[in-house]
Amino acid sequence: MAKIEEHKYTIDEAFRECFYVVPDYQREYVWTDKEVHQLLDDINDEMGGSAKEYFIGTILVSPTDMKNHYEVIDGQQRLTTFFLTLCALKHLFAGEPHEQMINGLISATYVNNSDGEIVSTLKLDPRYENASELMQKLVEVNSDPSKTRNLIQASGIPSFGSLENLLNAYNTVYQYLKDNYPSKSDLKKYWAYLAYNVVFIQISTEVSSALKIFETINERGIGLNPMDLLKNLLFTQVKKDDFNKLKDRWKKITSPLEKNKEKPLRFLRYYLMANYRIENKRSDYVVREDEIYEWFINKTNAALCDYQNKPFEFVQHVVKNVDRFIDYSSGRGNDGQYNLQMNNLKRLCGGAFSLHYILLLAASNFPKHLFDHFVVQLESFLFYYIFTKTPTKELERNFSLWADELRQISNETDSKKQIELYNQFLKDRFIRSISSKDYELSDYLKRYSLNSMQQYRTRYLLAKLTQFVDMAFKGVKTPGAIDEYTVLDIEHILPNNPNIELRNDFVSNNPGADYDEYKNRLGNLTLLEKPINIVVSNDFYLKKCDEYKKSKYYLTSSIPGLTVVGNNTSINRINQMLKSFTEWKASSIDERQAMMSVLAKEIWKIEEYR
Repeated sequence: MAKIEEHKYTIDEAFRECFYVVPDYQREYVWTDKEVHQLLDDINDEMGGSAKEYFIGTILVSPTDMKNHYEVIDGQQRLTTFFLTLCALKHLFAGEPHEQMINGLISATYVNNSDGEIVSTLKLDPRYENASELMQKLVEVNSDPSKTRNLIQASGIPSFGSLENLLNAYNTVYQYLKDNYPSKSDLKKYWAYLAYNVVFIQISTEVSSALKIFETINERGIGLNPMDLLKNLLFTQVKKDDFNKLKDRWKKITSPLEKNKEKPLRFLRYYLMANYRIENKRSDYVVREDEIYEWFINKTNAALCDYQNKPFEFVQHVVKNVDRFIDYSSGRGNDGQYNLQMNNLKRLCGGAFSLHYILLLAASNFPKHLFDHFVVQLESFLFYYIFTKTPTKELERNFSLWADELRQISNETDSKKQIELYNQFLKDRFIRSISSKDYELSDYLKRYSLNSMQQYRTRYLLAKLTQFVDMAFKGVKTPGAIDEYTVLDIEHILPNNPNIELRNDFVSNNPGADYDEYKNRLGNLTLLEKPINIVVSNDFYLKKCDEYKKSKYYLTSSIPGLTVVGNNTSINRINQMLKSFTEWKASSIDERQAMMSVLAKEIWKIEEYR
């Protein structure tokens, strides 16, 4: 029988002692922004909890001929994400003692068993496609995501598929750390927790046995479901004859969450904050994951839920919230049907932000017309917070409290009074909040570039701007879906890959302006139909203008010249907010970016229900 070894590692111990190789027969890196954010959020949430260690599961490896070198059989998505986190931390700790310490976890030297030569290598080496080459370059560059991406592209290393996923994940990790731990002291606390409190069990055995274990894990499942404690608590409240009935009802909670790859504990947190008044010693009105079970067994909270007297009614209430949670995450409204407003909100939040489900669940019983209106206002509110990169902890407390108010509005039976309460909520909570961030948003949008956020959010931003201008041009008042805009190409007016002549022309005519910075500025980006984008290619601006005029999207076709029709037409009214350009230089990009910032204020604003 093959020898099986188990060892509990901290992140620091694992990358200090082990070299991990991802063999080319294994699945490539497939994590998206959603999975990366979930892992980072989980760690962030646990940092403030009472548990000393945060267990992230099991890693399955097989030893190679080289000492301390392991092929990764299961767990490479997590290990790769942690390795990218180390790379981001190294750059963010530039000049600090931590930089050298972390560098030792990223790469190291060892003596080759066979020839005695000294070898330097990364602590994680993905062998599929050109991933090893890309990872080496990422470590060598040791910079922010934008510069890293540019230098990797310039080196000729392809970036598509899993390689694009690696670069996107690095960007997500880097931005997350900057946004949530802005000071060096915050970052040091995070590093201390990540290095010494985040742990996993490493199971090591020879390849055939490891693959068999991996197969067994995936077929049968190992470990407790995170909701088992609550389920067991409910089983104590019913007679033995009702066990099967309760088990069947419980599956209506867990199965949809599993099918949609939603974390049960995350849902339970949101469910509690959306449906009950949260009181705790910290007075932050927040339930953390490690506090969920304790919250349920508290006598006061048990009475609120009344699961002791009415366990089946309680389970049914949770089931209803699960169904709504899945509907909302799938772009449906509180009637279970496709919802245009929810689809737009989903495109803004993506997989990186999910706290808004607290408010949506709390508002689930609104009449459909009021719920749909609320989703639009919530989108505007979240735009301000997401595009100013406000730490989520600032919102979590507020959302828990605001959920109490939304439930009260839901319970109002007089429709006129309900609308009054609802509009007052918008004034007190949304309008007041975004007013305080007005300057901050303007400043951020004026500095916004392609790599300021995840690309899907940049697409969302450009899509909404383009749709708004089209609506104003045509005199349309009610927006439709933005789907047609999100599939357009993002065109760099100042080319992304210029020839030497064009780059030199820009440099000579724009003293002090960095080409690579300006090419990615928001003012230099526009949406364009693919056939036109292919034609314009990487040419000079004046040679592109005739093609831009052919675009059916006015935000793009108006760049070289505005269309003038009549004296007081919808076209002329929107022209007052737009600019056209006879030449394209750094000042043109600055002007257009300022224009787009003003447009954004017209799009994302809070409006009372009329």
